[in-house]
Amino acid sequence: MELGVIGLGRMGQIVVNRSFDAGHDVVAFDLSAEATATAAEAGAEPADSVADLCDRLDESGEGDGKRIWLMVPAGDAVDATLADLEPHLDADDVVVDGGNSQFQASVRRAEETDAAYLDCGTSGGPASAEEGFSLMVGGPEWAYEALVPVFDAVATGPDGHDRMGASGSGHYVKMVHNGVEYALMQAYGEGFELLTEGRYDLDMESVARTWNNGAVIRSWLLELCEEAFREEGSDLGDVADHVAGGSTGTWTVEEALEQEVPVPIIYQALAERFDSRNEGRFSRRLANRLRYGFGRHEVARRDDA
Repeated sequence: MELGVIGLGRMGQIVVNRSFDAGHDVVAFDLSAEATATAAEAGAEPADSVADLCDRLDESGEGDGKRIWLMVPAGDAVDATLADLEPHLDADDVVVDGGNSQFQASVRRAEETDAAYLDCGTSGGPASAEEGFSLMVGGPEWAYEALVPVFDAVATGPDGHDRMGASGSGHYVKMVHNGVEYALMQAYGEGFELLTEGRYDLDMESVARTWNNGAVIRSWLLELCEEAFREEGSDLGDVADHVAGGSTGTWTVEEALEQEVPVPIIYQALAERFDSRNEGRFSRRLANRLRYGFGRHEVARRDDA
């Protein structure tokens, strides 16, 4: 299959690399010429504009419509890219939005876009470059089936992706996923905070490693806790009590309020993130460092350490 990829940041480059490694042809474009050149070094055919990318896909002669994956920041960048694509799309084409778009925006875009529009929640972050992502896809079934070979390549394999349902459902499921992620990080943070402030002088890396071998609470996030303590020390060194993050946790709580579904643990985890502007909590310092583990987000550091 020939795939166009627009947006070549950390996640977009992984889409390019995994698709190319699986035997697919890739045409790649980014506003950054350097990012486009990096994709070309990996084997992609570089394009110098959205229009050029579409022209190159048309020239492939496959005759089954263009297949385009967007990995651009959620929000205005998605709408701007779709506006650039609009003159080049028709009903046989498929566009995948692999960013963290709000699900209502994805429903709107699906209605407004001439091509079939797939909203694709993507989990795993840059740390999943080798293993592959978890992909939660919403949109027309025929369009999902048309992209299955690429989803197989970009995800961990056939079990790493599925069609969640109608338009918006992929980003809806990813939104709730991120709310759960907030709560899990908070739970680990609070547990390790109690161990740190508790009765014994403990090696936190040792605790995390032991828990990860057969314990009920073993997980990838706990593996990242082990990594954090190994690299930063049991007291987390100069990692700051400041947890950044996107809007997905807020959207989860807003949706829960609208649907009248109680999510007190997710809400409290979100509130802790907001309160992390106030220095002092070990649990939030660990959450700060965990975000680097799975997403390679910059770690805020304390100036006084």
